[in-house]
Amino acid sequence: MSISPDGRDELGLSASGAEDVEEKDFEEALGNIAASGILGDSDVIAEIIREPDATLELAEEVGLEERMADIATELLSRAPEHDVQPSTQRVVDCLDILGNPQNSYRTIHVTGTNGKTSTSRMIAALLAEKGLRVGRYTSPHMHTMRERVSIDDEILSRGEWIDVWEQIQPAVELVDKASLAAGGPRLSTFELFTVMAYAAFADAPVDVAVIEVGMGGKWDATNVIDADVAVLTTVDVDHARFLGSTRAEVAREKVGIIKDGATVISAVQHEDVLPILLDAVREHRAHLNIEGRDLLVTDRAPGVGGQMIAVRTPAATYEDIPLSLLGHHQARNALLAIAAVEAFFGGGVLDGTVIEHALMGVQSPGRLELVRSSPTVVADGGHNPAGVQASVAALKETFHGPIVGVFAAMGDKDVEDMLGVLEPLLDAIVVTNLNNPRALPMEDARVLAEEVFGEERVREEYDLLDAVDMAASLAESFNREEMTAPAVLTIGSIELASRVRELFGKATRSL
Repeated sequence: MSISPDGRDELGLSASGAEDVEEKDFEEALGNIAASGILGDSDVIAEIIREPDATLELAEEVGLEERMADIATELLSRAPEHDVQPSTQRVVDCLDILGNPQNSYRTIHVTGTNGKTSTSRMIAALLAEKGLRVGRYTSPHMHTMRERVSIDDEILSRGEWIDVWEQIQPAVELVDKASLAAGGPRLSTFELFTVMAYAAFADAPVDVAVIEVGMGGKWDATNVIDADVAVLTTVDVDHARFLGSTRAEVAREKVGIIKDGATVISAVQHEDVLPILLDAVREHRAHLNIEGRDLLVTDRAPGVGGQMIAVRTPAATYEDIPLSLLGHHQARNALLAIAAVEAFFGGGVLDGTVIEHALMGVQSPGRLELVRSSPTVVADGGHNPAGVQASVAALKETFHGPIVGVFAAMGDKDVEDMLGVLEPLLDAIVVTNLNNPRALPMEDARVLAEEVFGEERVREEYDLLDAVDMAASLAESFNREEMTAPAVLTIGSIELASRVRELFGKATRSL
């Protein structure tokens, strides 16, 4: 077949078009030969022909991996997510260019200091059990940036992540250019994650998205939605460099997610936070349901692998709810989740089977998670004093043998106070290295630990696996009761929890 100078053959097809025709003809001829029986059993031959080309699949995998690496490089070249930029305008502008995808579905917005991710996961599980298609946006990620964005409890595939990135990229370039021209910054890493999430949810499409605030609330990149329901877990001090060093300062940022006419579901709040919350509710003519007055955990019984709880909301009292997560704090998070979903549906009673099925199977990786059973190793992402205190209370009612900690934390956290909370629980502590530029150096962590625990109860081990092994050996040596089992608690950072999960095969790190 001859090809003309303009790249078309004698039938008028382009070179690529001619190749497609030839490939189709080849496949048809091959199928005819297989069906003829000339090569043997026609069914077997047809099955062989249908088998995917392993070389082609490998090439596609490599291509996806390379594209994901390019996207990761671009994201990491921008301002990090913990660097709060007090404006949502860049996100507003970017979403406006994209046609405001965040307005195509309803939303529930979750903020607070601890428990945001667990509460978001429970809300999403309840909504899904009600038959809705649910998007969930949480942070930070533990093993892959794609896990921040999930639809129907499945994280985006690499292909889906690439598609969303390429969809938003032209808008990002326009907003970056305009912001730089005005003397401002480019969109930050977290702002881009947020735009991608909102676009992905619209593409799915979802019926509702559960959106966890990244940091604070008022100036958070997520705060460009008009959420029907705003959820506040207990407000305490964290990220003091960005949000303020007092609970009142932090609270003023957190209540910024409350919108006009919304329903606010709040955990119990400290006395210096409550007036700020009430003022925001009045200002926005919102309706408040708050723990201790309108919402209550009425009963709970810890058990193996979870607990049974009973809760009361303005709509109903729900009893004998199986919750797969440990600790009183998770029972309280479940209470908020149930109340939030009631509010989302107009305040009515939820079917008890919906609650039962949703909460008995909900998972929150890295939150008092049993990652190994012999010896017992628990991974917990507690990274501030209030979060660590909740974990300590749960461990006291769950584990009755000696407990040795493996500890590493970020340098901007209140490490001394965290260690002070851990000291009464732990028989000893092993400080370890965290390969992160924000991490507190291991030597500094050891000095602080020795001040709190005393030198004789502190060990140091650079390698994480060696640190866990050392902690397990120490716990075993302290165990003098036949009816109790020793345990290892890894705590101090979400990054540490993610590394421990990978160490014991619960997940793998990927793009």
